[in-house]
Amino acid sequence: MRKHTKLILTGLIVPTYILVQLAKRFPEFVDRYYSDGLYPFLSKFFRYILGWLPFSFGDFVYGISLILILRWLVLNRKRIYKDTVKWLLDVGAVLGVVYFAFHLLWGFNYYRNPLHENLKLEDNYTTEQLLSVTKKLIEKSNSLQLQIAKNDTVKVVLPYTKTEILKQTPNGYKALEKEFPHLEYHPKSLKKSIFSIPLTYMGFSGYLNPLTNEAQVDYLIPEYKFPTTSAHEIAHQLGYALENEANFMGFFASVNNPDIYFKYCGYTFGLRHCLREVYKRNPDTYFELVETINPGIIKNYQEVQDFWDSYKNPSEIFFKSTYTTYLKANNQAKGMESYSYVVALLVNYLQNKTL
Repeated sequence: MRKHTKLILTGLIVPTYILVQLAKRFPEFVDRYYSDGLYPFLSKFFRYILGWLPFSFGDFVYGISLILILRWLVLNRKRIYKDTVKWLLDVGAVLGVVYFAFHLLWGFNYYRNPLHENLKLEDNYTTEQLLSVTKKLIEKSNSLQLQIAKNDTVKVVLPYTKTEILKQTPNGYKALEKEFPHLEYHPKSLKKSIFSIPLTYMGFSGYLNPLTNEAQVDYLIPEYKFPTTSAHEIAHQLGYALENEANFMGFFASVNNPDIYFKYCGYTFGLRHCLREVYKRNPDTYFELVETINPGIIKNYQEVQDFWDSYKNPSEIFFKSTYTTYLKANNQAKGMESYSYVVALLVNYLQNKTL
């Protein structure tokens, strides 16, 4: 590659950065012309091209890229001090292309209008509202658990393989299409991650590849977590980049899925988020509420906790810290804590709903 070309590619960092700063100031513009304009076309294009593949093409590319990068670093290690300028240009050209492609193909969704504005909801709530919604979720979750397990002390076991769960997850979005046409999810591109083992050790249950628009789910996680995790990743594909918004959409799609097991996973997922917030505000009330939850639900929660505990390792802290930095750099000022803001969406959406 010629020096002139490398300079141009490296220079992509500057206009992309300027566009990002402008996007932060004009979320309505981003919503209208990118998230509801260009992005759906790009997203569908990649899902048509790659969705039919039985494996994650993006994971394959990541693996090959990592090998090539390590090989290049080894072969060019002496150039760092012998030919520093050209070495930096080589690195800059790659970074420029990736930085530009990331934002063009998906990243500008971070700067769209907040979901609560599009749903015409408030973004704050009182403790009374939180408790009211939490009690409604407990009642609904208890009812579903008893319907399925026939005994309130038995945990719910999904009668589906993980592959079957991936196939059924889009049904929740299909049910939402009538009221929310922009949630149409076709074609599909939802897959098990090739890197599920390292993903688990890093403490993550799934991710979206922003360059190929493939949604990957960690195939090691318990079946009970598969419906909401899969629906969460589809939400990312549909342009909901913020984690708290994707969590809400994961709940929303799961409870609207016609399958009772998906509904159960969705309602107990929402309940767990609300319980965490109750604990932060009033631990005594939290323990009182937990006493009213069917033991079978607690066993499902414990199943997930035991799974993650079995994979705990020192590197998890590093990767989650790195991801927090990534979130903060992409319009989520509180990093991993941003996940807790799903409660505001849940409370304001559910407070006047009959479950």
